[in-house]
Amino acid sequence: MPNDLIVFKGKEIRRTLHNNEWWFSVADVVVVLTDSIDPRQYIKKMRQRDPELDTYWGTICTPLELIALDGKKRKTNCANTEGIFRIIQSIPSPKAEPFKRWLAKVGYERVQEIEDPELATARTKEIYRAKGYSEVWIEKRLRGIAVRAELTDEWKKRGVQGQPEYAILTAEISKAAFGLTPFEYKEIKGLVRENLRDHMTDLELIFSMLGEAATTEIARKRDAQGFDQNKVAAHKGGTIAGEARKNLETEAGRSIVSAENYLDEPEGQKRLKP
Repeated sequence: MPNDLIVFKGKEIRRTLHNNEWWFSVADVVVVLTDSIDPRQYIKKMRQRDPELDTYWGTICTPLELIALDGKKRKTNCANTEGIFRIIQSIPSPKAEPFKRWLAKVGYERVQEIEDPELATARTKEIYRAKGYSEVWIEKRLRGIAVRAELTDEWKKRGVQGQPEYAILTAEISKAAFGLTPFEYKEIKGLVRENLRDHMTDLELIFSMLGEAATTEIARKRDAQGFDQNKVAAHKGGTIAGEARKNLETEAGRSIVSAENYLDEPEGQKRLKP
């Protein structure tokens, strides 16, 4: 999703939703405010300089999974808006004030989105438009986000234990639907940290949606409980999408799985080409 990476003054800051609020990578914030090439060392020295911060560090920071430079998810110290404000107090930097204002705006926007979810959809559309995606692609992508959210909500109700198991089940769907795990798919497209679905073609998005929607339906029909039963449902849902994909490939005479990405040229421009 576009929401898991934001940019401040040209530098990327990773974030994730946790307990219905944004949590930001502490290391990324330190880099933005200090230009440090070794944020771990900076944080270590910062805690030594500020004993009070060090005392409450375990309360302020929570290790959450974020995508690392190699494209894999790793536990990273994160803090919510309140925690980041506290950390900023220990960073003597002229960049801190504009960052505080920006962070307050981000927090306010999240409150607005909780009160009116349509605002979140509108902002997501604007992000994709700014990146050069066509309206046709954006509608499919947003629909895919909704289908994915419905599936993960279903998994949660059925006893699937959070992100590590979600990732395994997602790989099961993808393998059955496309013959590739998400990691293998990203390698084909030449992606590292980028979101795979942000670089899918229309048909790739459609078959991804079909696999996840079918998985949701099968899990409900079979009343799948726990990881093992939902893994069976995920394989069956992905297989339905995979069979449909193969049928279309036979008729179209080409592979639906594509190495195409939108790293160098926006999707909207590629769509206009004959």
